[in-house]
Parts: sequence; structure tokens; C-alpha cells
Amino acid sequence: MFIGEYSHKIDNKRRVAIPAKFREKLGGKAVIAKGIDNCLVLYPLESWKEEAEKLENIPSGKRAARTYARVKLASASDVKIDKTGRILIPDYLKDYANLEKKVAILGLSNKIEVWDEATWKKYKKKNSVEDIAQGLEDLDI
Repeated sequence: MFIGEYSHKIDNKRRVAIPAKFREKLGGKAVIAKGIDNCLVLYPLESWKEEAEKLENIPSGKRAARTYARVKLASASDVKIDKTGRILIPDYLKDYANLEKKVAILGLSNKIEVWDEATWKKYKKKNSVEDIAQGLEDLDI
């Protein structure tokens, strides 16, 4: 399980270090893709297979579902974790997430999100746990 929030820097070659405690769970390879809210999602291979399978089974008759599946699958890229624990983020994904110098790396159970750190801080400030919890009463959370 991936949990926690970490701050790292992205270098001029678009490489970012993955927190050490996440690396062993990822193995040597992973898949990175566009996420919601202009972040990136890093999946262990097994989690990506499950995600891709869900997307393959989305009814293609619904425009929003078809578009979501198309964008998500087309944005995916295989990444390898190098000897120093870094991954290379493709240009189109770096641009999509507006990644600058500092990134926030978030553990979200079966996947990892990568955010531009300033964007993540604004997002957290705007979305307090208390405000969100009030809207989730019907989900038994």
C-alpha cells in the first residue's frame, strides 16, 4: 500500500526520484498516465492492468466514457526506475501536469499521484477534510 506525501525535485532532464519506500512496491517498472485535476498517476504494473481492463470494458456508446478511456489509455507511458530510484517523465505528461521544479508525490493506496507542488498546496488549501467529509455522509466514510 502506498501512503504519505513527499516533496521532491524534478531535474532538467525531466527525472524525478520516487520515495524509497515506494520503489520496492513498484518493482523496476511502472506506468504513468494523466490523472484527474492535472496531476499524473503512477501505477504498479498490476494496478495498471486492472485500470486498463476497466477502461476496456467501459461502454463505448457513451461519449464521456469513450473519451475518458481514450485519453487515459493514450496518455499512458511505461517508465523504468533507474539505479538511483528516478523515473523519466515524458514531455507531454510534464506539460499536462505543469510540473515545475518541485513536485509532490502522494501515496494513494494502490497508486501514486505526482503533482506540481504549488498546485498541490493550492488544492489542499481549497479542499479541507472537514468540508469534503460533510459531502460524503451517504458513502459511510
